[in-house]
Amino acid sequence: MKRARQAFPLVWLFRGGRRIPMRSFALHSRHTQSKSPVSKTPIEIAALRRDYTLASLLEENMARDPVEQFAHWFEEAHACEVSEPNAMILATADAKGRPAARVVLLKSFDTLGFVFFTNYESRKGRELAQNPHASLLFAWMDLERQVRLEGRIDKTSAQESDDYFDSRPADSRLGAWASPQSQVVPDRASIEQRFADAKQQYGDSPPRPLHWGGYRLVPDVFEFWQGRMNRLHDRVRYRKDGSRWVIERLAP
Repeated sequence: MKRARQAFPLVWLFRGGRRIPMRSFALHSRHTQSKSPVSKTPIEIAALRRDYTLASLLEENMARDPVEQFAHWFEEAHACEVSEPNAMILATADAKGRPAARVVLLKSFDTLGFVFFTNYESRKGRELAQNPHASLLFAWMDLERQVRLEGRIDKTSAQESDDYFDSRPADSRLGAWASPQSQVVPDRASIEQRFADAKQQYGDSPPRPLHWGGYRLVPDVFEFWQGRMNRLHDRVRYRKDGSRWVIERLAP
């Protein structure tokens, strides 16, 4: 089935599709890093809204395979210079159903699944050991798009984890040794000392810790969301049914 490719302008920079001169952006950055508020006027959070008008999402223009459709959207997000298009929210739940979410980075994807790497002893690692199912969310709001995935979680092979770990900058590899992720630590200095100790021990060639490696989410649900006017958004779901994908429209 042919897909109509929709070109997006590359002029969107930094802030919600608004073009900001570099000097203004630098001033804004300095202000936001200050301890003093930029304005004493209270922010009316309930009044923060925008209409979505950039594009539509019709079934006849979508790929039959959700991984192909995701690849198309991911390429557009990258081409439009969306900040960190591979950033995704990973939602997990423990054995009692208590949820947690955090941002991680997608490192590869194909028909086998979506891969990310982390500390297996972190909170997310412990929760995935108890409940090996998760959800991923990509929020590309400059394009008024979201993609949500659900599925089971498998660990990647040791070789796959080794290959990715070895491709990382040396300091990032040392960081994997320095951080007892999700554990309480006394202060920042203790982490920096652990990093210095790891650097002294391993130099620039640290091996992969056994407690660090990859996970692969094997999706059985994809949902593609395109913002539309009047909150009547387009939502198209791909649902795995045996060996085929069923495409369904969901009410906004």
